[in-house]
Amino acid sequence: MDLWESLDPLKNPLTYAAPFFALCIVIELLALRWLDDDEHQPRTGYDFRDARTSISMGVGSIAVLTAYKIVTFFAFVAVYSYLAPWHLPTNTWWYWVLVVLGVDLAYYWHHRFSHRVRLGWAGHQAHHSSEYMNLGTALRQKWNPWFEFFFWLPLPLLGFSPWTLYVGFSLNLIYQFFTHTEAVGRLPAPVEWVFNTPSHHRVHHGSDAEYLDTNYGGILIVWDRLFGTFVREGRRPRYGLTKPVGTYNLLRLQYGEYARMARDVRAASTWRERMGYVFGPPGWTPSERGPATPTVAVAAATAGAGGAHP
Repeated sequence: MDLWESLDPLKNPLTYAAPFFALCIVIELLALRWLDDDEHQPRTGYDFRDARTSISMGVGSIAVLTAYKIVTFFAFVAVYSYLAPWHLPTNTWWYWVLVVLGVDLAYYWHHRFSHRVRLGWAGHQAHHSSEYMNLGTALRQKWNPWFEFFFWLPLPLLGFSPWTLYVGFSLNLIYQFFTHTEAVGRLPAPVEWVFNTPSHHRVHHGSDAEYLDTNYGGILIVWDRLFGTFVREGRRPRYGLTKPVGTYNLLRLQYGEYARMARDVRAASTWRERMGYVFGPPGWTPSERGPATPTVAVAAATAGAGGAHP
């Protein structure tokens, strides 16, 4: 498959999933309206302005992902064609199992990077800026996916055909759409142990201290269990960044943290400080003598960013 075929919307699983996304949002709206009987801690539900912002971000991300495919396709093809020691057969069932697993593992590490390195967080925090947890929030996608390239790069080197990476990532996004909801409680234990579920992903979107920087998995939660970043849902999370964003402006939501990071770099007096503000954990300050803990780092970063803590 060449570049233009990989850009064909009729060959993108997301194209066929879009109508089901819309239907599921309607069903969730009805369920939250008539089935939410928790008077002490009601579900966050929907807010029109918030949902409109999330949908607008999703529409914008379509153009960004198309650009991402164009920019990265040739590099992946070059690695696959000239450096990969073998080419795996795409017409076998086990190939597709492996590519989905490979993309999911790459997603885990990129997602973790996006929370632990300020340069990555600056692009990712837009997804966490909503204080609502619903299927509409799943559409609140970032417009800065460029660092994903480095985490995908080992896959064509291992013999995975470049076009299949985009299919695998589309399937990953489709799965994750359904984890952004409060309408589903805990699932049976074997499912909760292996897969990312709404319960696990609610924790990931929580801004409570005990929930920060946890549950990075896309399809599988076993990566978090293996690498020590899993936290089980206890009390209902408080969503958003630790300091509310206070805006629905798309450009401020997407690029505001880059501007704050640039101001910190300009005000820095040494190269150590400049590098720390860019590549240190979110919330890094010159007074720190070592790496910040996840909780302190993200709390400080989001508070300093004036945003919400994906």
